[in-house]
Amino acid sequence: MVDEAPRQFEIDLPPEAIPGSYADFANVWHTPDVFVMDFVSLVRPPREDVDAEGTTVTVVPGRVVQRIRIPPQQVFELAKALTQQLEFWEQETGRRAPSPLDGP
Repeated sequence: MVDEAPRQFEIDLPPEAIPGSYADFANVWHTPDVFVMDFVSLVRPPREDVDAEGTTVTVVPGRVVQRIRIPPQQVFELAKALTQQLEFWEQETGRRAPSPLDGP
């Protein structure tokens, strides 16, 4: 077996990407070959409406500000990196991220 040399990435960040994009939430979905993360920003306040069955619904208008596609193998690395960064954030700020069980 041949030992692989350590990888050293040289990552270029184009100037137009430096500010990033703000997103209020992300929607994650997949196909057999790719995971897709759509980062969404709200464009207007939510409004009440009635759907085709006559049920009252709250419509939340949003716009995808960035779509990221990654191979399934990278999902595990992304999950580990997000968990690690969340732990660092909690240590630095002394705060814990809200739990879905905490309620509004």
